[in-house]
Amino acid sequence: MDVDFTEDEIQRYSRHILLQEVGGIGQAKLKAARVLVVGAGGLGSPLMLYLAAAGIGTIGVVDDDVVDLSNLQRQVAHTTDRIGTAKVASAARAATAINPDLRVEAYETRLSADNALDLIGRYDIVCDGTDNFDTRFLVADACALAKRTLVSAAVLRFDGQLSVFKPHEGGPCYRCLYPEPPPAGMVPSCSEAGVLGAVTGVMGTLQATEVLKEILGIGETLSGRLLVWDALATRFRTIKLRPDPTCALCGPDATIKDLSAHGIPEGPACAI
Repeated sequence: MDVDFTEDEIQRYSRHILLQEVGGIGQAKLKAARVLVVGAGGLGSPLMLYLAAAGIGTIGVVDDDVVDLSNLQRQVAHTTDRIGTAKVASAARAATAINPDLRVEAYETRLSADNALDLIGRYDIVCDGTDNFDTRFLVADACALAKRTLVSAAVLRFDGQLSVFKPHEGGPCYRCLYPEPPPAGMVPSCSEAGVLGAVTGVMGTLQATEVLKEILGIGETLSGRLLVWDALATRFRTIKLRPDPTCALCGPDATIKDLSAHGIPEGPACAI
């Protein structure tokens, strides 16, 4: 890959370039990459900031919400003086303040069955940081149909989980883990149950790490594994995942061929 770096870029990314696993070739891959972040909240904030710092060339961000005072306990891309500002604009401002060479494509809209495939199809990797099961399943289905790698994280109270889904490469999809959304009211959202702010920071940063690994092709992918973190016990564990042969999305007799069943996600398009 032939990508020229300026002297400023060589200095900015020098600690990456020193890594044998990254080097100049790897940094060029990061610069050429396009990553979509769905949700500019507690997960999306640290995720975007670290992707920007790492030198991802283009970051897309989708969110239809505005910055609220209650967000600032965990959504570190936003500041008090931006309350009332669109989250995508605030996140773009924070990311480009870290790295002015970054291109941010901001979509102040709600992801829906009408626009999901188009938006997701423009990017190499998609990151889900939403707090809404309807939206999470929409993102997962669209990624599988568009053959895009999904890096999905979730948090609640003092717990987090993370995985990478690549059914187009033979790995399990999100529905292999969760075939259907839970009944309404069974699983509370962060706005109902609360979340320790630093937990979203850890999981968003882990998300960023997995994105970089996937782009660089280094390390062991989380595809086929679910990472679960209990912050109170300071304990990580990994659960093996396998493709479900009866999966409605990626199985041999899959019944989900498009996004027509999704309609418009109910409730707020919450970023955690």
